[in-house]
Amino acid sequence: MTSLHEIPDPTPRRRARPFAWLRNNFLTGLVVVVPIAITMWLIWTFVGWIDSWVLPFVPGKYHPDVLINRWFGGQAWFQWLFGTEDVHVNIRGLGVVVFLIFTVIVGWLAKGFIGRRFLAYGESLVDRMPVVRSLYNGIKQIAETVFATSNEAKFDKACLVEYPRKGIWAIAFISTRAKGEIAAKVPVDEEVVSVFLPTTPNPTSGFLLFVPRHSVVELEMSVEDAAKLVISAGLVYPNSKDPSTPPPASQKS
Repeated sequence: MTSLHEIPDPTPRRRARPFAWLRNNFLTGLVVVVPIAITMWLIWTFVGWIDSWVLPFVPGKYHPDVLINRWFGGQAWFQWLFGTEDVHVNIRGLGVVVFLIFTVIVGWLAKGFIGRRFLAYGESLVDRMPVVRSLYNGIKQIAETVFATSNEAKFDKACLVEYPRKGIWAIAFISTRAKGEIAAKVPVDEEVVSVFLPTTPNPTSGFLLFVPRHSVVELEMSVEDAAKLVISAGLVYPNSKDPSTPPPASQKS
């Protein structure tokens, strides 16, 4: 009689790959390291780019190395610590700090009575220049839309629209209700809304569509979650545990 230990196992056993463990851990490490490294590199590069533009406008006597040498250059402990009487340092981000302070001051002045009058006078001069006028007004509208502090200039809700043809749905963002000539000349007997349909993976470009209200399917997900879905090409859903349901209210804020 054959014992249970002598019966061969019918299921084939996979041979352990010698580098499988190393490869799996390496790929897992890439998932963790690459986003952090790219994010830090982008921030470091962006900060350096701002410094290269702002620091030339800062007088040389106010640069960090000049101030350090002026305050501590003649002291013995300073010479012992650095091994020299003069030290040259490059504090990355100083230009960003100067830019932030300058921008806050300009914004504070622009809200005042004198600042508004001066700004209106400057814009009246720009309106008299044909090419500069179009360039300035376009950039100003984009800046007001992106950096607006009021809710009027922000997207209202995320939605679905049939694009580029019937039966194919795309994520879009409800902008505003169509007004003026657009609302009057669209041949429908209902409200027309303007929606922005972003492209993947770059949501800053896209298409402006004017569609009837009944053609817009509003979504419960937030605008930020819908943007993540567009940027990730459908890989990152708002509720990772159950994508069929919207995220809880605590995660929407």
